[in-house]
Amino acid sequence: MSDEAAPEPEVPPLLSKAMAAKEATLDEARPTAVARQHARGRWTARERIAALFDPDTFVEYGQLAQPQIRSLGDAPADGLVMGVGQVDGVAVCAFTYDYTVMGGSQSPTNHRKVDRMMEVAERNRWPVIFWSEGAGARATELFYDSGTVTTFIQLARLSGLVPIVTILSGPSFAGQANIAGTSDVVIATQDSTLGISGPPLVRSATGEDLTPEELGPMSMHERVGTIELVVDDETAALQMARRYLSYFTNVATPPPPVAADQTPLRTMVPENPRRAYDVRKIVEILADEGSILELRPKFGRCLSTSLCRIDGHPIGVLANNPMFGAGAIDAEGSAKFSRHVELCNAYDLPLLFLCDTPGFMIGTAAEKSALVRHSARTLVALSAADVPILSVILRKAYGLGYYAMGSDALDPDLYVGWPTAEFGGMGLEGAVNIVYRDELEAAPDDATEREIRDRRVAEWKERNTGLEFARSFLLDDIIDPAETRGIVARLLATLPSPQPRQGRKHPIDPW
Repeated sequence: MSDEAAPEPEVPPLLSKAMAAKEATLDEARPTAVARQHARGRWTARERIAALFDPDTFVEYGQLAQPQIRSLGDAPADGLVMGVGQVDGVAVCAFTYDYTVMGGSQSPTNHRKVDRMMEVAERNRWPVIFWSEGAGARATELFYDSGTVTTFIQLARLSGLVPIVTILSGPSFAGQANIAGTSDVVIATQDSTLGISGPPLVRSATGEDLTPEELGPMSMHERVGTIELVVDDETAALQMARRYLSYFTNVATPPPPVAADQTPLRTMVPENPRRAYDVRKIVEILADEGSILELRPKFGRCLSTSLCRIDGHPIGVLANNPMFGAGAIDAEGSAKFSRHVELCNAYDLPLLFLCDTPGFMIGTAAEKSALVRHSARTLVALSAADVPILSVILRKAYGLGYYAMGSDALDPDLYVGWPTAEFGGMGLEGAVNIVYRDELEAAPDDATEREIRDRRVAEWKERNTGLEFARSFLLDDIIDPAETRGIVARLLATLPSPQPRQGRKHPIDPW
């Protein structure tokens, strides 16, 4: 028996050629380009893919795809890495533009790659993560005969069918911005920039000479509602994307839920309706610890919208914020409201309303914001929703704002109030001023007028408390605030599982 090792089997020439071509696309073969990307403080496209997917689950599509014009640059393949793998055990499609290849620009080749992946995602109902860094169309190939690009319309057709996440890391302009705008949620690093067109085209078309940071900084986009979440870096962005998907997919069994002490809820809502409080603290106590993901916190601040879990059950929360405009719903809040309802309805998440609102905002500023139209959109979104609705009246339930915030007209599956709940077609003081105008005007002096108004308001308030509504069975019950979590959790546990869907319920309004 020979001690000599068996010779390595010969690799066929064609296989060797193919493997060498594929290896040339990897980071190890491109140290200079990788070093430039790291110097910018960014991961490479392949590092992003490796960080996103569970080990040994990624299947790449189009690794060898070349630019239409082969003489462009020295890259061994066009600038897009994409494929499917598992994220926390769930199948997910992912795309990331490669900034080291011609600035991550969009070409006919990588448009066709995305189109191909979108078809597979739609067929298999796979969530999509789009990692963006680039400046839109590649000018050198912009007019190349590449057939019809369907990327943008295909992505729009996925809206409401599968969860779509965009991560912004660095500059994202033109086509990349269009993709981001179609996503369910946009997560951005603080130093990212975003715009419908990049600085060169803006300079050419308008004469404005702006840097990317001047044109589309995250501080501006966060304020106007373009993006949902701003994070420190790519690691945090990836963690947030995983967390977002977990509300809509059957991830591995999570740890047992941990609840905070519920007794502070008994005193968190002041009995004085003029006193404000932070409704986010109520949500923090109701939800499982560490489970809250608030979306667009700096936009539409009259309303807090979040995803969370209550005793392990995922749920969407809409809560009026008395810290801003006394909780009156303005145009931004209406847009935020409608989008959150559509998001939760699309992916079969129950909705929990925490109502404390004097109604929709009034006055000239409100009218100039087209609130008539924006407020009506909340009702259109609600009318299309078929997920369970759970309503808790914390305090004020006035006007059409209350009508949208989980009123009995919506036929909620749970309709309860806290002892501080009070109801009215409008603010009670305003109603008294209208109904008792003659009596008030006949008062001999200001002190008497105030006494009459205070007495009438007290009378109306007594007739319209949550307790009186419950006695007339206009509410299911008045509950101890400390029991809210338990009641909601028990009801969620009894609700039937949503039926599998063949198509989307409704597209999610980008606004």
